[in-house]
Amino acid sequence: MKVHFIGIGGIGVSALAQYYLGKGHEVSGSDLVDSEIIEGLKSKGATIFVGPNSDKNIKDYDLVIHSPAVKENNSEIIEAERKGIKILSYPRALGELTKEYTTIAVSGTHGKSTTTAMLSLILIEAGLDPTVIVGTKLKEFGDSNFRMGKSEYLVIEACEHEASFLNYWPKIIVVTNIEEDHLDFYINLENIKKAFNEFVSHLKADGLLVKTENTIINTDKKTINYSLRDKKEVEELKEIIKIPGDHNILNALAALKVARVLGVEDKVSFEALSKYIGSWRRFEETQLPGFILIDDYGHHPTEILATLKGAREKYPNKKIFCVFQPHQYQRTYLLFNDFVKAFKEVMENKLVDRLFLIDIYDVAGRESKEAKEKVDSKMLAQAVGAEYVSRDDLFKELNGGEVMIFMGAGDIYNLSQDLKQLNGFCS
Repeated sequence: MKVHFIGIGGIGVSALAQYYLGKGHEVSGSDLVDSEIIEGLKSKGATIFVGPNSDKNIKDYDLVIHSPAVKENNSEIIEAERKGIKILSYPRALGELTKEYTTIAVSGTHGKSTTTAMLSLILIEAGLDPTVIVGTKLKEFGDSNFRMGKSEYLVIEACEHEASFLNYWPKIIVVTNIEEDHLDFYINLENIKKAFNEFVSHLKADGLLVKTENTIINTDKKTINYSLRDKKEVEELKEIIKIPGDHNILNALAALKVARVLGVEDKVSFEALSKYIGSWRRFEETQLPGFILIDDYGHHPTEILATLKGAREKYPNKKIFCVFQPHQYQRTYLLFNDFVKAFKEVMENKLVDRLFLIDIYDVAGRESKEAKEKVDSKMLAQAVGAEYVSRDDLFKELNGGEVMIFMGAGDIYNLSQDLKQLNGFCS
């Protein structure tokens, strides 16, 4: 079968492309810009067109799969429709896959990628050989966001963005937490809760829900709760988990609970968890001359606070500088008070010694004029006592930081990579 992916450089779409490559299908794709992910796909045999979308990219394909970010007026989609080719969004295509496997879906506002990674590594250690689609790159997968297994198990990261997870039909669902996010789509927390409840209703009669104790889900399905009150497991996990923070103990607890249901012995689970060193841009540490650089994807107020608490716990006596790039004007505007509350707690508790904010990452096609007129990084910095700094001046301010945390879901990653290059680090 010939499959073409529009927006193939996306973290989810690229994983699905690798699945089809692994199954021996002919894979092509397109994206506006080149990236490490695209180069990785090329090395595995995919043909990829980089640059503006063109209807000339659409040939005699059997299936076209597109990123949810791709609009209906995209020239490739229009041409595929004209040619009568089957077209699926990434969530719909992945949803079809979930029906073919015993699927374990990890959902929640925070912690999805880490929990998915931890659970996957446990199942691999136990010999259950899962296929895995995760929203980050794992060193254990050869710096990939995908692993092809040979068993019945499929482990996926199930994102709630625009209710994507309502396309999935798993046997086990993990809900790590439910909080306000993606309010440009959901409007309020009540609608987010409704979406999660609907997702859990996709479980069959013999399905299982694993969730944090304080997360309310209305379901008659078998449910296992977990929390930091699970004293014995928490103490054992704190002894072995290499990445800091109570939030990561909770992520490990979720993975442990699922593993037990699947018959994995605790000693196997703890062995796997003890080896986990983190994943791409999830408190990813690099030792550089004179300081430690940490890359982190956190962009929601709760994630930011949890990560910086963990950083201070790990480095109680070091000078910590944090550079944060707000992600999307719309999110920053709608969650402004939550950002202020989180960052004030950061500053008051001296979780960092200096906090820098750079300009908001503008997400094309997802911003409102109202949000762009009413909020910016200078305003947020002033509200919390942080320092606004331009990208050009940033590196001049970083002298003296023993731990430097670059945090955000946008192109702040490029700045951290520039800092690595300036300090002679070659990945």
